[in-house]
Amino acid sequence: MPGRWWHSLRARFEPAPIADSLWRRALTGCPLARRLDSERQDQLRRLATLFLARKNFHALAGAVLDDYWRLVIAMQACLPALQQGAASLRGWREILIYPGEFKVRRSHHDDHTGVVTVGDEARIGEAWEHGPLVLSLADVQLDLEQPWDGYNVVVHEMAHKLDMLDGPPDGVPPLVDIPRRRWIEQFQLAYDRLASAPPHSHDSPIDHYATESASEYFAVVSELHYSQPALLREAEPAVADLLQAFYGRSPAAGRESLGFCGSR
Repeated sequence: MPGRWWHSLRARFEPAPIADSLWRRALTGCPLARRLDSERQDQLRRLATLFLARKNFHALAGAVLDDYWRLVIAMQACLPALQQGAASLRGWREILIYPGEFKVRRSHHDDHTGVVTVGDEARIGEAWEHGPLVLSLADVQLDLEQPWDGYNVVVHEMAHKLDMLDGPPDGVPPLVDIPRRRWIEQFQLAYDRLASAPPHSHDSPIDHYATESASEYFAVVSELHYSQPALLREAEPAVADLLQAFYGRSPAAGRESLGFCGSR
């Protein structure tokens, strides 16, 4: 009886494995995962298996999801968590998938006039503290088709999720073996350099949207770490070093020297 009870309990809590044929298809369709070495691919598969078991996907507004799309989203969401481990996926359960851009109602308070305006903003991704991860399926697909263009909406929103593990987003995720003071100093210096540049300057590969906040800066440079690390290192070597220490080696490392970078 004890043996039967244990095997029954274990079967109840062990996540269903990812079928080999589905995993191979998803690897083919996800260049960021395909370029990992075999050890990190195995680690990613284990983490994606847990992710699929613990997160609830909801297709909204006519979006169509199947096992393949759930898996490639899970794979990209787990990439930033590879070095941090399964514990970094805690604190939330829901993933909302729209077919394309979605609108979010926002209020803005003008500090000078005191006037509050309310309007809708178009988004392709959003992450809420202790709440859902929200994604545009069209943009997830675009990132799979153009993986080296400097953008990745899943990585961007997962960076926000990591940032919020220790409280409201501030651009400083929980750090292990990385001095917090060094992180804050180097990111602040880099943020200030970008903020002082003209909005439409082409001197930096970092999208000026990163100057919205320290949290947005961290999310934007996280995208570059995975898709254009050489350009990030050229622009901000200290930030590139810190992100490599936090995330591990980029799957795009070495690719840019071969001339494969593009732009959306």
